[in-house]
Order: sequence, then structure tokens, then C-alpha cells
Amino acid sequence: MLNVAVTGNIAAGKSTVVDWFREWGATIIDADQLVRDVQQPGSEVLRAIAQRFGDDVIRADGSLDRSRLRRLVFKDEAAVAALNDIVHPAVRERRDALSREAASRNTPVLVNDIPLLFEVLDPRDFDVVVLVDAPRSVRRDRLVSLRGLSPDDADRLIDSQWSPDLKRDRSDLVIDNGGSLEELRAKTLAAWQTILQRATQEQRDSNTAVDSESTAK
Repeated sequence: MLNVAVTGNIAAGKSTVVDWFREWGATIIDADQLVRDVQQPGSEVLRAIAQRFGDDVIRADGSLDRSRLRRLVFKDEAAVAALNDIVHPAVRERRDALSREAASRNTPVLVNDIPLLFEVLDPRDFDVVVLVDAPRSVRRDRLVSLRGLSPDDADRLIDSQWSPDLKRDRSDLVIDNGGSLEELRAKTLAAWQTILQRATQEQRDSNTAVDSESTAK
């Protein structure tokens, strides 16, 4: 199984790329969904969040008030770090379990959708790292026009993540999304074909190793 990580800074278009990978046959593990899974009502993670940030972040039905929590941590680096320390170990454990499950089904390509790959994980844990990137001005415009952020909040959110230049140097494939949707799809398809070639080669290498081991016995 080829273990792929797809990442990209806010408003770069990563989710669109992942949706196409899914359409073309990849098994997807969505980091945002993993976060929601480990923050279910009654979970240890949710109890730890309430203990750190107050019971006001829990709704009457026992679910997490994500909007309130975001407001609490948005401009507070120490709060963000504390939240990450609570959530990320549980997310990592859940991802590892799903990855093992996918491998047991002989999944050819597993795509991990991880927005903050470089910020919170080691990219060397994955066989291929795909970065989806777009110019800062384009991402800023998307945050303001499509998500309703103020220009200052958009800049603050962009600045809270690593520079794409640092991520480019540590990525195997880079998909630039500064143009049209059609251009993005063509670039994504080219990246997918490269991923399939890598997956096929890995399977051949694995089969060769098994054959050699059997011959040695």
C-alpha cells in the first residue's frame, strides 16, 4: 500500500484535490473527520478540552461548540498549543488504526488529508507528500470573498501556518492552484498518475521480496 499525505495551506484548494483522488479510487483518511471523531460527546478528549478551556465550550447536548473554541484559541498561540497537545495524540492513534485496516484490505493507495502535516507530524512517515499551493494573494481573496473573513483575520490565519516555500522543499509533488478549475484538475490528474506508478512499483518490489524470501527458504 502506498501511503500518501496531501496537505496545503488554508484556501489553497487541497479539499478539491482530495475529492478527485477519491473519485479516481483512493481510500481517504480525513484529518478533520478524525478530529470530529475523537471529540464526540463523552470522549476523553472532549473532557480534557472542557477541563482546559471551560465548560462553556460544551453545548447543552454534550457536543463541542467549535465556534466558541475557535474564538478562544484563534489569537492565542499558547491556547493553540494546549489544544493540539490534547487532540493530536488521539487523532494520530485513530489514523494509525485506520491505516492498518486499509493495509489489511490490500488498499493500493491510501491518501491522508492532513492540513497541518508539516506543523504537527513528520512528513517522512509517508511514502509520498503532495502539497497543494496557491499564491498568498489568491488564498487571501478566497478567505475574504468565500469564507467571509476580514482582511486582517485572513492575514492572521495565513500567517499562523508555515510558509508554503518551506513546505515545497519537503514535498514530493506540488500542485499549483493559481489558475482555473480545469487547470487544477489537469495538474491533479498528472499527480495521480505519478502516484499510481509509484504504487505499482511498490507492489512489484513487495512481490519480488516475497518471492526472494520464498526461494531462500
